[in-house]
Amino acid sequence: MRRLPPALTATLLLAGCGSADWESGNASPNGNVVAETPLPPLPTPTPTPSPSPVTASVAEETEDYEFSYSFPSAAAAIPGLAAWFEADRARARAQVAKESAAFRAEREADDTPFRKYTTSVAWSVVADTPRLLSLSALTNDYTGGAHGSPGFGALVWDKTAGRRLKPTALFQSEAALQEALGADFCTALDAERAKRRGEPVDRASGDMFDECPRVNEATLILGSRSKRAIDRVGLLVGPYVAGSYAEGSYDLTFPITPALLAAVKPAYRDAFAAP
Repeated sequence: MRRLPPALTATLLLAGCGSADWESGNASPNGNVVAETPLPPLPTPTPTPSPSPVTASVAEETEDYEFSYSFPSAAAAIPGLAAWFEADRARARAQVAKESAAFRAEREADDTPFRKYTTSVAWSVVADTPRLLSLSALTNDYTGGAHGSPGFGALVWDKTAGRRLKPTALFQSEAALQEALGADFCTALDAERAKRRGEPVDRASGDMFDECPRVNEATLILGSRSKRAIDRVGLLVGPYVAGSYAEGSYDLTFPITPALLAAVKPAYRDAFAAP
């Protein structure tokens, strides 16, 4: 058997080893074997924080006050509108906290009994059309007297413009709204007052609760039966506006008439429709 020269044998062994190790990543391109360096671990990705969920309903009670505030999911789903509700809720809470604390201090100074203040605000959807989201609120405030003070609120969200508006802002003016709705309002109100009082209403009696208030003394809300356009309006009348506290509130509904449609601002007229 022929033997290879020792130098040639070493050369072939080194060449073979270098080729295999380079392909496996254990050698440098010049054939020198190098130790395998482990790759550093990939950094753990930082998750993108999700938006804080909107808390649409809050109720709390302290030694000084009771507070509740809620708004519907349809409003919570609109960031700009939800932000307004959260700010309004914070304002209302801060107000009742400040005023109730002052009332407690006053009562303690006079050595008279203290009664907790109460503030409640509950918003709900009146109508949801392609252009407008209409909402109304039932409110009640108790400040230590004989009874609470119920009230109303209303707003409209213009989906196209992304703006919060008062319902009256969709009409050309208070005068135009009074002209279009005033007579029907007084007729409907008198009919309801007569039912509750058991006798006709005499507006000339001199009694302030027999007079007919103006439209702007009520809370205007926008409604829709069709869910396609605003086809009705409501007027919410609180205690002491058209009757005594015991008489309660009035909730009156009116269809969109040609006269009322003409009182709407041109920019919003296509969001309304006569039934």
